[in-house]
Amino acid sequence: MAAGPAPAAALAPGHGRERTADGPRRRRPANAGGYLSLLLAVAVMVLPLVWMLLASFKDRDEIYTIPIQWLPSSYDLSNYADALATVPFDSFFLNSAITTIVGAGLKITLGLTTAYAVVFLDFPFKNVVFGIVVFALLVPQQIVIIPNYTLVAELGWLNTDQGLIIPGLASAFGTFLFRQHFLTLPVSILEAAALDGAGHFRRLFRFVVPISAPTIAAVALVSIVSEWNEYLWPLLVVDRAEMMTLPVGLTLLQNNDGVTNWGVLMAGTVLVTAPVLIAFFALQTRIVAGLTTGAVTG
Repeated sequence: MAAGPAPAAALAPGHGRERTADGPRRRRPANAGGYLSLLLAVAVMVLPLVWMLLASFKDRDEIYTIPIQWLPSSYDLSNYADALATVPFDSFFLNSAITTIVGAGLKITLGLTTAYAVVFLDFPFKNVVFGIVVFALLVPQQIVIIPNYTLVAELGWLNTDQGLIIPGLASAFGTFLFRQHFLTLPVSILEAAALDGAGHFRRLFRFVVPISAPTIAAVALVSIVSEWNEYLWPLLVVDRAEMMTLPVGLTLLQNNDGVTNWGVLMAGTVLVTAPVLIAFFALQTRIVAGLTTGAVTG
C-alpha cells in the first residue's frame, strides 16, 4: 500500500524540535519572575521572625550594634528568664487561652449554624441575611469599637471575660466560608437523614460537620490567630494586670527601667508567637483545602 505524501511539518528538518525547544526558553523569564516574587514575599514575612528570634538571645549592646549583627555572640536564655520574672506570664497566658478557646469555639459554632440555616433552611429574606453577612465583611472592625465599648461599659463588663469575648463573636468570614462549602455538599445526604427522622441539629453535627473538616480547620485557624493576637480591644476594656492577655501584657516589658530592653521584649514576643505557629503547623494540611472549597460555587 503506497504511503501518502508526508506532512509539510514532517519534511521540515528539526521543525518539531525547535517548537519544543523554544517552549521552555519562552517560559523561563515568567518562571524566574515568579520565583523572585515568591522569594521576596518569603523574605518580607520570614526575616522579621528570624530577627525576633535571634534578638531574643542578644543583650542590649548587641541589638544596637551598627552594622547589624545578625547572630548573637551566645545563645543565652537570660532574656527569657527576665521576661518571665518581670511580668506574670502565667496569668497572661491563662487569660489568652480562655479568650482564645472560648471565643474561637463560639465563632465556629455560630458560623456553622448560621451558614447551615442560610443554605439548607427556607425562611423569608434569606438572601437579605446573607447580604448583611457579606456587607459585614466590608466593614472595618475599628468602626464598631466605640459602640461596643459603650455597650460593654454600660453592662458593667469592663475587666471581665465576657467583656473580652462576647463583642467579637460574630464572624462574617466564618459564616461566608461555611456557606460556600455547604453549597458543594450533596443535598441527598441531608434528605436521607431527614427521612430517618433526624432533626436539623443532628443533620448538622452528625453529617455536615464530619465532611467539613478542612473548612472547619481553616476557620478555626483564622479564629485562633485573631483571638490570640487581638490587642486593641483588650487594651480598651482591661486595665487590671490580672485580666490582661499576652499581647497587652507585653507592654509592661517596655519601660520598667526607663529604657526598653529589646532583648527581653523580643523574648516575650517569641513566647507569645510560639502557640500561634504551633497551631498553624498542626492545621496546615487542611488549611488550603478548606480555603479553596466552594471557590467556584455561586
